[in-house]
Amino acid sequence: MSPVLAIARRELRSSFNSPVAYGVIISFLLFTAVSLFFLSAFFTMNVADLRQYFDLMLKAFAFVIPAITMRAWAEERRTGTYELLLTLPFTEAELVLGKFLAAFALALVAILLTIPVPLAISLLGSFDPGVLVAQYLGVILAAGAAVALGQWVSSLAKNQISAFLGAAFAMIFLVFINALANFLQFGGVLAAILNWLSLAFHYEAFSRGVADSRDLAYFIAFGVLFLYLSTWNLTRRKWS
Repeated sequence: MSPVLAIARRELRSSFNSPVAYGVIISFLLFTAVSLFFLSAFFTMNVADLRQYFDLMLKAFAFVIPAITMRAWAEERRTGTYELLLTLPFTEAELVLGKFLAAFALALVAILLTIPVPLAISLLGSFDPGVLVAQYLGVILAAGAAVALGQWVSSLAKNQISAFLGAAFAMIFLVFINALANFLQFGGVLAAILNWLSLAFHYEAFSRGVADSRDLAYFIAFGVLFLYLSTWNLTRRKWS
């Protein structure tokens, strides 16, 4: 087994040995379902469109992903295993990638458990399967980018609370900044910059059923950047 997969399996086993993982998944499923069926009155809309459901998932990531990633490095530092982990025969990149895969797998489990919702609703109306696939691809890519960001914040934080709050504030900014720019009617270069930074803006095409290569490249580049920053931060701490 490769070092990355060994680390990922260790982290994933540790996550599911904690009630936090189950609580995060259940909270995510309840929030999205209750918001769709009760708060948004989905059945009164009389439209076979689940864009609102997937938009709710993206908004929920602002709190769900930080809850998943806050333990990544902050917990290692709190328990005193941080220095020990860095002495193991793994490179910093392998450690970061292994922890990323474990957290991403947990987020992926939560996303896949939402599949019964569109399957059940499809009995009441006709949905385009291609659109649903694009929407799921969009939220999965957004989750991967958010996990990479959350892990970087955790690598900077001293404890889980600061890791959660830092990642949550960053995610709220990235998810809602384009809506704020539209509300304040920003235009020109400022609006273009804020839209380009926004996770929600790059998800919009996927929500319409369009897998735009530019948005795909954005999510991948976003994730790679923050995985690199996490690796660099660990290397800097190791030799400082």
